[in-house]
Amino acid sequence: MSKDIFRVFPFLIWVMACSHPVKKLEQTNSKDGYTLVWADEFNQKGRPDTSNWNYEQGFVRNEELQWYQPENANCENGILIIEAKKESRPNPNYNAESKDWRKKRSTIDYTSACLITRNKQQWLYGRFVMRARIDISKGMWPAWWTLGVSKPWPANGEIDIMEYYRGKLLANIACLGSNRNAYWFSKTFKTDSLGGTAWASQFHTWRMDWTEEFIALYCDDQLLNKVNLEQLVNKDGSGFNPFKQPHYMLLNLALGGMNGGDPSSTTFPSKFEIDYVRVYQKK
Repeated sequence: MSKDIFRVFPFLIWVMACSHPVKKLEQTNSKDGYTLVWADEFNQKGRPDTSNWNYEQGFVRNEELQWYQPENANCENGILIIEAKKESRPNPNYNAESKDWRKKRSTIDYTSACLITRNKQQWLYGRFVMRARIDISKGMWPAWWTLGVSKPWPANGEIDIMEYYRGKLLANIACLGSNRNAYWFSKTFKTDSLGGTAWASQFHTWRMDWTEEFIALYCDDQLLNKVNLEQLVNKDGSGFNPFKQPHYMLLNLALGGMNGGDPSSTTFPSKFEIDYVRVYQKK
């Protein structure tokens, strides 16, 4: 793992710049030819815009601890807040004889939310930008990611524009491997090297530039990972490239599970705060 990627600018200047609030911009064009085609600024009060977002429900993936529900996502003062809470109530799908991890848990111990644009918004190529603040407490697993609209995972392709767990910030891209599992192009950075809790206390800007030639992932304009699309063809002999099809996006705050770690010592509620999400494309 390279520790030099965030040394392009002096660390102190970088942190100070991130600490200043950024006004919401009515920006429709960029210097390099991108035009704003979709955005959610989360300026309404209460539940996020239903023309943009659906919600995942219940226990969903990775044996994570949280029960997903819409009630844990709300907009306040121009910020979308996805809140993880410690709760205790019966699992309505409980079945003592089931081997399914979603059903064999007798109780719901944590709740959170996952917002998803599937069947509402999708994009092929473009510049994707999110300004957000993440909680790096133990057990937290916030993410902003995309999935392709066609084929089951991982053959549909996955892009983790922002993912955090167990002290690491990740920038990942996955297609289908020859063994039918995910084939990952992954870069990982320890949050302690970025500034730890001081870094996490500030809002930061994550960006993906996705073109017909490559996918590049950034945090605060620092390149984290870049992969050529020709490397991302599924490894099953089909010739299908899942990154030459539209993708939809997900915003979620997960807990525990296969990667998230143990949240038992964490003080709740925990928050994943999103200032805006914007998508730009070239004409």
